[in-house]
Amino acid sequence: MKMQPSRDIARLIEIMAALRDPDTGCPWDLEQDFSTIRHYTIEEAYEVADAIERQDFADLRDELGDLLLQPIYHAQMAREAGHFDIGDVIYAITDKLIRRHPHVFGDVEAGTSAASEGRWEAIKAQERAAKAARKGEAAPSVLDDVPSVLPALARAGKLTKRAAKVGFDWPDFASVKAKVDEELDEVVQAQASGDAAAVHEEIGDLLFAVANLARHAGIDAEAALRDANYKFTRRFHHVESRCREDGIEPKDAGLERLDFYWNEVRAADKI
Repeated sequence: MKMQPSRDIARLIEIMAALRDPDTGCPWDLEQDFSTIRHYTIEEAYEVADAIERQDFADLRDELGDLLLQPIYHAQMAREAGHFDIGDVIYAITDKLIRRHPHVFGDVEAGTSAASEGRWEAIKAQERAAKAARKGEAAPSVLDDVPSVLPALARAGKLTKRAAKVGFDWPDFASVKAKVDEELDEVVQAQASGDAAAVHEEIGDLLFAVANLARHAGIDAEAALRDANYKFTRRFHHVESRCREDGIEPKDAGLERLDFYWNEVRAADKI
């Protein structure tokens, strides 16, 4: 089948359908299902985030294309199974955006950004309650739709933010810092006891408290940790490079020399 690239999303839908054609499609694409494609969807979202952080807009264009393919792929499989199609997906999100922005598409006064966010959250709460009622379930928890597949640090931040909306929160940054200090003390005590299960639990509590501290500081904990990972990687590459310059393997350099190289790049970062 002859296909040409296009700026029209309809062509992308056609290509995906062709790839999944049972007679003439791609064998690999035909083998996939929702479960096997799921991790690609997550990976593509991270690659978009990486391109944004690097401010590489050529990469961002390509990565957004890869990410766009994912809902098209899932919708094609759903259409084949008789669940829904891409039109239903687009209808659902346009309906949601219109419903959640009455200050843009309705007769509600716009007000401030904070007021808009408050309306958004109130409408979401109404939607959660309506969804639970349709399913005959008990009243929903404010935590119900925080995805369990989120990275643990990001999920911790969302859980504490949701709990804070009903008043379950520390009053200020200093109070959360005190909680972090308390959790760190409990990690030290657990480590001294030699109880590995207790150490595991207390470190989890400490990380959760740090995620809460980041939220109170107005910081995205997941993004902050990604940046710290990037900084560590860049600095360690400098350490490895200096070892090569001095003709020594990092494993043979010794901590004092490695720390010297590390402090070189730390000092350069502060200039």
